[in-house]
Amino acid sequence: MADSNMAWARLDPAHVPPEIDTTKPSVARVYDAILGGKDNFAVDRAVAELSVKLMGDGGSGARLNRAMLGRSVRFMAALGISQFLDLGSGLPTVQNTHQIAQSVNPAARVVYVDNDPSVSLHGQALLAGDAATAVVLADVMEPDKLLGLPEVTDLIDFTQPVGLIMNAVIHHMLDEEDPYGVVAAYKDAVVPGSYMQITHFCDAAPEAAASVRVLRENLGRGQIRSREEIKRFFDGWEIVAPGLVFLSEWRPDEPVTLPLDVGSVLMLAGVARKP
Repeated sequence: MADSNMAWARLDPAHVPPEIDTTKPSVARVYDAILGGKDNFAVDRAVAELSVKLMGDGGSGARLNRAMLGRSVRFMAALGISQFLDLGSGLPTVQNTHQIAQSVNPAARVVYVDNDPSVSLHGQALLAGDAATAVVLADVMEPDKLLGLPEVTDLIDFTQPVGLIMNAVIHHMLDEEDPYGVVAAYKDAVVPGSYMQITHFCDAAPEAAASVRVLRENLGRGQIRSREEIKRFFDGWEIVAPGLVFLSEWRPDEPVTLPLDVGSVLMLAGVARKP
């Protein structure tokens, strides 16, 4: 996805597509606002501003999370992963999964999945004519349904290794929604040699808990978890070095300065391989 030419948030409300609800904040648009994007509305910016204020990181955690996505996709692509399923992908911003993967392997295929119509409408417009990339409007909480969609199976060959991307998505799955079962369904759907990337809000910093409370109260979504609880999502898979670590510590491109700032410790990040 490149820069959007369909920025609904910058248009007169009368021109916003009817699928887009401008009165309720969305996870994708709030994240876009934190990243400094333009594809969000006042209701999204209000939640973003409160979240950033409570985290006290100036939005650095969101930027570090995005950078970790880039490093992990390059890592998987360099190991031969040529197809990616990006679950809960969010709105397009700089250096998206398909751009990163295709910079390593021009033949890489990517399917983006999100349940927000904003994401679907942007993506479909931006990727029109791109046969190697698709955007699917679906709920990641329904893996059995999602994995059988023709838009997914047309690009993803599940007899070959897949790169599963769960970047800042599992912490929007509530405990009562069986997040471990949902993630297990995706893990079971892919063959040995596949990889999975996860970033997740952790309880190492009280600022993360405060931010998650804002998300829970305003979006109905948000679940902070401990290192042990996050590590459970990788059960049965081999977590690659350096393990489950803070965002800036996962295979950094530059030396990490200690002590880590608050933005760095909001989330844990890891990549694992299916044996």
